[in-house]
Amino acid sequence: MTASGARRSRPARLTGAVVTGLRRTLTIALLFALVPVVAALLVVAALLCAPVSLATRGPWRPVRITCFALLYLLVDLAGVTAAAGLWARRLPEGRAGAERRAADAFAVLERLLRVLRRAGERVFRLRVEVTPPLPGGTGAGAAPLLVFARHAGTGDSFLLLQTLLGRAGLRPHTVLKRVLRADPALDVLIGRVPHCFLPSLRGRSEDAIGDLAAGLGPGDALVLFPEGGNFTPRRRRRAIASLRRRGAPGRASRAERMHHVLPPRDAGALAAIAAAPTADVVFVAHTGLDAIHSVRTAWNRLPLRESVRAHWWRIPAGRVPRAAGRRRPQRVAARPVGPRRPLDGPPRRSGRDTRVRPRRPGCSEGRAGPAAARHSVAVVPSPDALPASHWSHPRLKSA
Repeated sequence: MTASGARRSRPARLTGAVVTGLRRTLTIALLFALVPVVAALLVVAALLCAPVSLATRGPWRPVRITCFALLYLLVDLAGVTAAAGLWARRLPEGRAGAERRAADAFAVLERLLRVLRRAGERVFRLRVEVTPPLPGGTGAGAAPLLVFARHAGTGDSFLLLQTLLGRAGLRPHTVLKRVLRADPALDVLIGRVPHCFLPSLRGRSEDAIGDLAAGLGPGDALVLFPEGGNFTPRRRRRAIASLRRRGAPGRASRAERMHHVLPPRDAGALAAIAAAPTADVVFVAHTGLDAIHSVRTAWNRLPLRESVRAHWWRIPAGRVPRAAGRRRPQRVAARPVGPRRPLDGPPRRSGRDTRVRPRRPGCSEGRAGPAAARHSVAVVPSPDALPASHWSHPRLKSA
Protein backbone atom coordinates (compact mmCIF):
# COMPACT_ATOMS: atom_id res chain seq x y z
CA MET A 1 0.00 0.00 0.00
CA THR A 2 1.31 3.43 -0.86
CA ALA A 3 1.69 6.19 1.69
CA SER A 4 -1.25 8.13 0.20
CA GLY A 5 -3.41 4.99 0.29
CA ALA A 6 -2.49 4.41 3.92
CA ARG A 7 -3.41 8.00 4.77
CA ARG A 8 -6.78 7.57 3.05
CA SER A 9 -7.49 4.29 4.87
CA ARG A 10 -6.83 5.66 8.36
CA PRO A 11 -9.88 7.98 8.41
CA ALA A 12 -12.02 5.18 7.00
CA ARG A 13 -10.92 2.79 9.75
CA LEU A 14 -11.46 5.47 12.39
CA THR A 15 -14.96 6.21 11.05
CA GLY A 16 -15.80 2.50 10.97
CA ALA A 17 -14.62 2.04 14.56
CA VAL A 18 -16.75 4.98 15.74
CA VAL A 19 -19.84 3.69 13.92
CA THR A 20 -19.31 0.19 15.29
CA GLY A 21 -18.88 1.50 18.83
CA LEU A 22 -22.03 3.62 18.64
CA ARG A 23 -24.06 0.76 17.14
CA ARG A 24 -22.96 -1.74 19.78
CA THR A 25 -23.57 0.73 22.61
CA LEU A 26 -27.10 1.36 21.35
CA THR A 27 -27.99 -2.31 20.76
CA ILE A 28 -26.58 -3.47 24.10
CA ALA A 29 -28.47 -0.72 25.93
CA LEU A 30 -31.64 -1.77 24.12
CA LEU A 31 -30.99 -5.38 25.10
CA PHE A 32 -30.75 -4.47 28.79
CA ALA A 33 -33.97 -2.46 28.51
CA LEU A 34 -35.90 -5.26 26.78
CA VAL A 35 -35.14 -8.00 29.33
CA PRO A 36 -37.36 -6.64 32.17
CA VAL A 37 -40.07 -5.58 29.69
CA VAL A 38 -40.36 -9.08 28.19
CA ALA A 39 -40.18 -10.66 31.64
CA ALA A 40 -43.16 -8.55 32.70
CA LEU A 41 -45.02 -9.54 29.53
CA LEU A 42 -44.38 -13.21 30.33
CA VAL A 43 -45.98 -12.82 33.76
CA VAL A 44 -49.00 -11.05 32.27
CA ALA A 45 -49.38 -13.65 29.51
CA ALA A 46 -49.23 -16.49 32.04
CA LEU A 47 -51.88 -14.88 34.26
CA LEU A 48 -54.22 -14.16 31.35
CA CYS A 49 -53.80 -17.51 29.59
CA ALA A 50 -53.87 -19.78 32.62
CA PRO A 51 -57.67 -19.93 33.11
CA VAL A 52 -58.43 -20.64 29.45
CA SER A 53 -55.49 -22.97 28.77
CA LEU A 54 -56.05 -25.02 31.93
CA ALA A 55 -59.75 -25.40 31.19
CA THR A 56 -59.37 -26.26 27.50
CA ARG A 57 -55.91 -27.87 27.58
CA GLY A 58 -54.79 -25.21 25.14
CA PRO A 59 -51.29 -24.83 23.74
CA TRP A 60 -50.34 -21.86 25.98
CA ARG A 61 -49.20 -20.15 22.80
CA PRO A 62 -48.69 -16.58 24.18
CA VAL A 63 -46.72 -17.97 27.11
CA ARG A 64 -44.54 -20.13 24.88
CA ILE A 65 -43.71 -17.30 22.49
CA THR A 66 -43.00 -14.79 25.26
CA CYS A 67 -40.96 -17.34 27.22
CA PHE A 68 -38.76 -18.09 24.21
CA ALA A 69 -38.34 -14.37 23.51
CA LEU A 70 -37.10 -13.87 27.09
CA LEU A 71 -34.75 -16.86 26.79
CA TYR A 72 -33.37 -15.46 23.54
CA LEU A 73 -32.65 -12.10 25.17
CA LEU A 74 -30.95 -13.78 28.12
CA VAL A 75 -28.82 -15.92 25.79
CA ASP A 76 -27.93 -12.78 23.86
CA LEU A 77 -26.93 -11.09 27.11
CA ALA A 78 -24.79 -14.09 28.04
CA GLY A 79 -23.13 -13.89 24.63
CA VAL A 80 -22.26 -10.23 25.09
CA THR A 81 -20.84 -10.99 28.55
CA ALA A 82 -18.77 -13.88 27.18
CA ALA A 83 -17.50 -11.70 24.32
CA ALA A 84 -16.41 -9.06 26.85
CA GLY A 85 -14.52 -11.76 28.74
CA LEU A 86 -12.78 -12.88 25.54
CA TRP A 87 -11.82 -9.29 24.76
CA ALA A 88 -10.38 -8.81 28.27
CA ARG A 89 -8.06 -11.79 27.86
CA ARG A 90 -5.81 -9.75 25.53
CA LEU A 91 -4.39 -12.62 23.50
CA PRO A 92 -1.11 -11.97 21.65
CA GLU A 93 -1.21 -10.42 18.22
CA GLY A 94 -0.34 -12.28 15.05
CA ARG A 95 -1.76 -15.31 13.34
CA ALA A 96 -1.65 -17.55 16.41
CA GLY A 97 -3.57 -15.01 18.47
CA ALA A 98 -6.17 -14.51 15.71
CA GLU A 99 -6.72 -18.26 15.41
CA ARG A 100 -7.13 -18.57 19.19
CA ARG A 101 -9.62 -15.70 19.26
CA ALA A 102 -11.62 -17.28 16.44
CA ALA A 103 -11.60 -20.70 18.17
CA ASP A 104 -12.86 -19.16 21.41
CA ALA A 105 -15.60 -17.25 19.57
CA PHE A 106 -16.70 -20.41 17.73
CA ALA A 107 -16.89 -22.26 21.05
CA VAL A 108 -19.08 -19.54 22.59
CA LEU A 109 -21.31 -19.45 19.50
CA GLU A 110 -21.80 -23.21 19.62
CA ARG A 111 -22.81 -23.10 23.29
CA LEU A 112 -25.28 -20.27 22.73
CA LEU A 113 -26.85 -21.93 19.69
CA ARG A 114 -27.07 -25.25 21.56
CA VAL A 115 -28.96 -23.54 24.40
CA LEU A 116 -31.37 -21.95 21.91
CA ARG A 117 -31.94 -25.27 20.16
CA ARG A 118 -32.69 -27.05 23.43
CA ALA A 119 -35.04 -24.22 24.39
CA GLY A 120 -36.81 -24.64 21.05
CA GLU A 121 -37.16 -28.37 21.67
CA ARG A 122 -38.77 -27.79 25.06
CA VAL A 123 -40.87 -24.71 24.29
CA PHE A 124 -41.91 -25.30 20.67
CA ARG A 125 -41.52 -29.12 20.49
CA LEU A 126 -38.81 -28.74 17.88
CA ARG A 127 -37.58 -32.03 16.41
CA VAL A 128 -34.99 -32.23 13.63
CA GLU A 129 -34.51 -35.26 11.37
CA VAL A 130 -31.41 -35.21 9.17
CA THR A 131 -30.93 -37.62 6.27
CA PRO A 132 -28.60 -39.22 5.58
CA PRO A 133 -27.13 -39.39 9.10
CA LEU A 134 -24.12 -37.15 9.57
CA PRO A 135 -20.89 -39.16 9.32
CA GLY A 136 -18.43 -39.15 12.19
CA GLY A 137 -14.75 -38.35 12.16
CA THR A 138 -15.12 -34.75 11.01
CA GLY A 139 -13.50 -31.64 12.33
CA ALA A 140 -10.20 -29.89 11.82
CA GLY A 141 -8.88 -32.53 9.41
CA ALA A 142 -11.91 -32.46 7.11
CA ALA A 143 -11.78 -31.02 3.62
CA PRO A 144 -13.17 -27.47 3.22
CA LEU A 145 -16.83 -27.24 2.24
CA LEU A 146 -19.10 -24.84 0.40
CA VAL A 147 -22.53 -25.26 2.02
CA PHE A 148 -25.41 -23.93 -0.11
CA ALA A 149 -28.66 -24.06 1.85
CA ARG A 150 -32.30 -23.32 1.35
CA HIS A 151 -33.41 -20.32 3.42
CA ALA A 152 -37.00 -20.70 4.59
CA GLY A 153 -38.53 -20.20 8.00
CA THR A 154 -37.59 -18.52 11.24
CA GLY A 155 -34.46 -19.97 12.81
CA ASP A 156 -33.33 -22.25 9.98
CA SER A 157 -29.96 -20.51 9.70
CA PHE A 158 -29.33 -20.91 13.45
CA LEU A 159 -30.16 -24.62 13.24
CA LEU A 160 -27.76 -25.06 10.34
CA LEU A 161 -24.92 -23.25 12.13
CA GLN A 162 -25.49 -25.24 15.33
CA THR A 163 -25.39 -28.50 13.38
CA LEU A 164 -22.17 -27.54 11.62
CA LEU A 165 -20.51 -26.37 14.84
CA GLY A 166 -21.82 -28.93 17.31
CA ARG A 167 -22.48 -32.15 15.41
CA ALA A 168 -20.05 -31.78 12.51
CA GLY A 169 -17.21 -30.04 14.33
CA LEU A 170 -16.72 -27.55 11.50
CA ARG A 171 -15.93 -23.83 11.56
CA PRO A 172 -18.63 -22.03 9.57
CA HIS A 173 -17.57 -18.93 7.63
CA THR A 174 -20.97 -17.37 7.23
CA VAL A 175 -22.44 -14.90 4.76
CA LEU A 176 -25.06 -12.81 6.57
CA LYS A 177 -27.28 -9.83 5.94
CA ARG A 178 -25.95 -6.62 7.43
CA VAL A 179 -29.20 -6.05 9.33
CA LEU A 180 -28.24 -8.94 11.66
CA ARG A 181 -25.64 -6.67 13.24
CA ALA A 182 -28.55 -5.30 15.24
CA ASP A 183 -28.20 -8.44 17.38
CA PRO A 184 -25.40 -7.40 19.79
CA ALA A 185 -24.08 -10.89 20.63
CA LEU A 186 -24.08 -11.94 16.98
CA ASP A 187 -22.43 -8.67 16.00
CA VAL A 188 -19.60 -9.04 18.49
CA LEU A 189 -18.95 -12.78 18.17
CA ILE A 190 -19.25 -13.01 14.38
CA GLY A 191 -16.84 -10.09 14.17
CA ARG A 192 -14.16 -12.32 15.75
CA VAL A 193 -14.46 -15.12 13.14
CA PRO A 194 -14.26 -15.12 9.32
CA HIS A 195 -17.54 -13.71 7.99
CA CYS A 196 -19.09 -11.54 5.31
CA PHE A 197 -21.92 -9.07 5.80
CA LEU A 198 -23.99 -8.13 2.75
CA PRO A 199 -24.39 -5.78 1.05
CA SER A 200 -20.66 -5.20 1.05
CA LEU A 201 -19.49 -1.69 1.85
CA ARG A 202 -16.40 -2.14 -0.33
CA GLY A 203 -16.84 -3.38 -3.88
CA ARG A 204 -19.20 -6.04 -5.16
CA SER A 205 -20.85 -8.57 -2.90
CA GLU A 206 -19.65 -11.52 -4.99
CA ASP A 207 -16.06 -10.30 -4.59
CA ALA A 208 -16.48 -10.26 -0.80
CA ILE A 209 -17.91 -13.81 -0.92
CA GLY A 210 -15.01 -14.92 -3.10
CA ASP A 211 -12.48 -13.46 -0.67
CA LEU A 212 -14.16 -15.32 2.20
CA ALA A 213 -14.14 -18.61 0.26
CA ALA A 214 -10.49 -18.18 -0.73
CA GLY A 215 -9.49 -18.32 2.94
CA LEU A 216 -11.09 -21.72 3.62
CA GLY A 217 -8.85 -24.38 5.10
CA PRO A 218 -9.30 -27.90 6.49
CA GLY A 219 -12.31 -28.05 8.79
CA ASP A 220 -13.83 -24.82 7.42
CA ALA A 221 -17.24 -24.48 5.77
CA LEU A 222 -18.53 -21.44 3.93
CA VAL A 223 -22.29 -21.12 4.52
CA LEU A 224 -24.28 -19.33 1.84
CA PHE A 225 -28.00 -19.02 1.11
CA PRO A 226 -28.18 -18.58 -2.69
CA GLU A 227 -31.77 -17.30 -2.54
CA GLY A 228 -30.46 -14.13 -0.91
CA GLY A 229 -33.24 -13.95 1.66
CA ASN A 230 -35.79 -15.87 3.69
CA PHE A 231 -38.48 -17.44 1.51
CA THR A 232 -42.01 -16.10 1.76
CA PRO A 233 -44.77 -16.39 -0.87
CA ARG A 234 -44.92 -12.59 -1.17
CA ARG A 235 -41.15 -12.27 -1.62
CA ARG A 236 -41.27 -14.98 -4.29
CA ARG A 237 -43.95 -13.10 -6.24
CA ARG A 238 -41.96 -9.88 -6.00
CA ALA A 239 -38.77 -11.58 -7.18
CA ILE A 240 -40.55 -13.01 -10.22
CA ALA A 241 -42.06 -9.62 -11.05
CA SER A 242 -38.59 -8.07 -10.74
CA LEU A 243 -37.16 -10.58 -13.22
CA ARG A 244 -39.86 -9.63 -15.74
CA ARG A 245 -39.22 -5.91 -15.27
CA ARG A 246 -35.51 -6.47 -15.91
CA GLY A 247 -36.21 -8.23 -19.18
CA ALA A 248 -35.62 -11.83 -18.13
CA PRO A 249 -38.88 -13.60 -19.08
CA GLY A 250 -37.16 -17.00 -19.36
CA ARG A 251 -35.83 -16.87 -15.82
CA ALA A 252 -39.18 -15.55 -14.58
CA SER A 253 -41.11 -18.42 -16.16
CA ARG A 254 -38.72 -20.95 -14.65
CA ALA A 255 -38.99 -19.24 -11.27
CA GLU A 256 -42.76 -19.57 -11.45
CA ARG A 257 -42.33 -23.34 -11.50
CA MET A 258 -40.23 -23.17 -8.33
CA HIS A 259 -43.04 -23.04 -5.80
CA HIS A 260 -41.04 -23.36 -2.58
CA VAL A 261 -37.90 -21.28 -3.14
CA LEU A 262 -36.88 -17.85 -4.38
CA PRO A 263 -35.08 -17.46 -7.72
CA PRO A 264 -31.43 -18.17 -6.82
CA ARG A 265 -28.80 -15.46 -7.13
CA ASP A 266 -25.93 -17.37 -8.66
CA ALA A 267 -23.14 -14.76 -8.66
CA GLY A 268 -22.10 -15.31 -5.05
CA ALA A 269 -22.22 -19.11 -5.28
CA LEU A 270 -20.16 -19.18 -8.47
CA ALA A 271 -17.65 -16.74 -6.95
CA ALA A 272 -17.23 -19.07 -3.98
CA ILE A 273 -16.80 -22.12 -6.23
CA ALA A 274 -14.17 -20.35 -8.34
CA ALA A 275 -12.27 -19.06 -5.28
CA ALA A 276 -12.16 -22.43 -3.48
CA PRO A 277 -11.27 -25.06 -6.11
CA THR A 278 -10.39 -27.71 -3.49
CA ALA A 279 -13.67 -27.41 -1.58
CA ASP A 280 -16.47 -29.95 -1.83
CA VAL A 281 -19.98 -28.61 -2.39
CA VAL A 282 -22.81 -29.54 -0.02
CA PHE A 283 -26.47 -28.79 -0.69
CA VAL A 284 -28.94 -28.55 2.19
CA ALA A 285 -32.70 -28.74 1.81
CA HIS A 286 -35.27 -28.69 4.58
CA THR A 287 -38.95 -28.41 5.32
CA GLY A 288 -40.96 -27.84 8.47
CA LEU A 289 -40.04 -24.23 9.25
CA ASP A 290 -40.91 -22.75 5.86
CA ALA A 291 -44.54 -22.18 6.85
CA ILE A 292 -43.44 -19.84 9.66
CA HIS A 293 -42.63 -16.56 7.95
CA SER A 294 -44.78 -13.95 9.72
CA VAL A 295 -46.35 -13.17 13.09
CA ARG A 296 -49.67 -14.66 11.95
CA THR A 297 -48.14 -17.92 10.70
CA ALA A 298 -46.02 -18.21 13.84
CA TRP A 299 -49.15 -17.84 15.96
CA ASN A 300 -50.97 -20.51 13.95
CA ARG A 301 -48.07 -23.00 13.61
CA LEU A 302 -46.45 -22.92 17.05
CA PRO A 303 -45.87 -25.22 18.83
CA LEU A 304 -44.69 -27.34 15.94
CA ARG A 305 -46.82 -30.33 15.01
CA GLU A 306 -44.30 -32.00 12.70
CA SER A 307 -40.57 -32.57 12.64
CA VAL A 308 -38.18 -30.37 10.71
CA ARG A 309 -36.82 -32.64 7.98
CA ALA A 310 -33.45 -31.84 6.43
CA HIS A 311 -31.65 -33.62 3.60
CA TRP A 312 -28.09 -33.00 2.44
CA TRP A 313 -25.92 -34.28 -0.36
CA ARG A 314 -22.29 -33.73 -1.19
CA ILE A 315 -20.42 -33.18 -4.45
CA PRO A 316 -16.66 -33.89 -4.38
CA ALA A 317 -14.50 -31.01 -5.57
CA GLY A 318 -13.26 -33.00 -8.55
CA ARG A 319 -16.78 -33.32 -9.93
CA VAL A 320 -17.76 -29.66 -9.61
CA PRO A 321 -17.73 -27.85 -12.99
CA ARG A 322 -15.61 -24.72 -12.80
CA ALA A 323 -16.43 -21.43 -14.50
CA ALA A 324 -13.69 -20.15 -16.80
CA GLY A 325 -12.07 -17.33 -14.83
CA ARG A 326 -12.05 -16.57 -11.13
CA ARG A 327 -15.28 -15.09 -9.74
CA ARG A 328 -16.88 -14.82 -13.14
CA PRO A 329 -20.57 -15.69 -12.77
CA GLN A 330 -21.05 -17.63 -15.98
CA ARG A 331 -23.94 -19.87 -16.79
CA VAL A 332 -23.06 -23.45 -15.91
CA ALA A 333 -25.06 -26.41 -17.15
CA ALA A 334 -26.48 -28.72 -14.52
CA ARG A 335 -25.02 -32.19 -14.51
CA PRO A 336 -26.68 -35.04 -12.58
CA VAL A 337 -24.15 -36.76 -10.32
CA GLY A 338 -26.35 -38.75 -7.99
CA PRO A 339 -29.25 -41.18 -8.16
CA ARG A 340 -32.53 -39.82 -9.46
CA ARG A 341 -34.83 -40.44 -6.52
CA PRO A 342 -37.24 -38.55 -4.23
CA LEU A 343 -35.65 -37.27 -1.05
CA ASP A 344 -37.74 -39.42 1.27
CA GLY A 345 -38.19 -42.42 -1.04
CA PRO A 346 -36.10 -45.52 -1.59
CA PRO A 347 -33.30 -45.28 -4.14
CA ARG A 348 -34.01 -46.65 -7.57
CA ARG A 349 -31.97 -49.64 -8.60
CA SER A 350 -29.68 -49.23 -11.55
CA GLY A 351 -26.92 -51.17 -13.20
CA ARG A 352 -24.21 -49.45 -11.16
CA ASP A 353 -23.81 -47.56 -7.90
CA THR A 354 -23.93 -43.84 -8.69
CA ARG A 355 -24.07 -42.52 -5.15
CA VAL A 356 -21.88 -39.55 -4.35
CA ARG A 357 -19.34 -40.51 -1.72
CA PRO A 358 -17.02 -38.32 0.38
CA ARG A 359 -13.53 -37.69 -0.89
CA ARG A 360 -12.07 -39.49 2.10
CA PRO A 361 -13.43 -41.00 5.33
CA GLY A 362 -12.49 -37.98 7.43
CA CYS A 363 -14.42 -35.55 5.28
CA SER A 364 -17.31 -33.57 6.62
CA GLU A 365 -20.97 -33.45 5.90
CA GLY A 366 -23.70 -30.93 5.61
CA ARG A 367 -27.45 -30.71 5.78
CA ALA A 368 -29.25 -29.97 2.48
CA GLY A 369 -29.50 -27.29 -0.30
CA PRO A 370 -31.27 -24.30 -1.75
CA ALA A 371 -34.08 -26.73 -2.34
CA ALA A 372 -34.51 -30.43 -2.75
CA ALA A 373 -34.41 -32.09 -6.09
CA ARG A 374 -34.85 -35.35 -7.86
CA HIS A 375 -31.20 -35.35 -8.73
CA SER A 376 -28.12 -33.84 -7.22
CA VAL A 377 -26.37 -31.20 -9.27
CA ALA A 378 -22.80 -30.15 -9.12
CA VAL A 379 -23.11 -26.40 -8.67
CA VAL A 380 -25.60 -23.65 -7.97
CA PRO A 381 -26.00 -22.56 -11.58
CA SER A 382 -28.09 -19.96 -13.28
CA PRO A 383 -31.83 -20.75 -13.15
CA ASP A 384 -31.76 -20.86 -16.96
CA ALA A 385 -29.52 -23.93 -16.76
CA LEU A 386 -31.55 -25.89 -14.21
CA PRO A 387 -34.80 -27.83 -14.53
CA ALA A 388 -37.49 -26.55 -12.21
CA SER A 389 -37.55 -29.91 -10.40
CA HIS A 390 -34.14 -29.13 -8.90
CA TRP A 391 -35.40 -26.14 -6.97
CA SER A 392 -38.89 -27.35 -6.07
CA HIS A 393 -39.89 -30.86 -5.09
CA PRO A 394 -43.47 -31.67 -3.99
CA ARG A 395 -42.26 -33.95 -1.20
CA LEU A 396 -40.65 -30.99 0.54
CA LYS A 397 -43.88 -29.03 0.73
CA SER A 398 -44.86 -28.80 4.37
CA ALA A 399 -48.28 -29.83 5.52
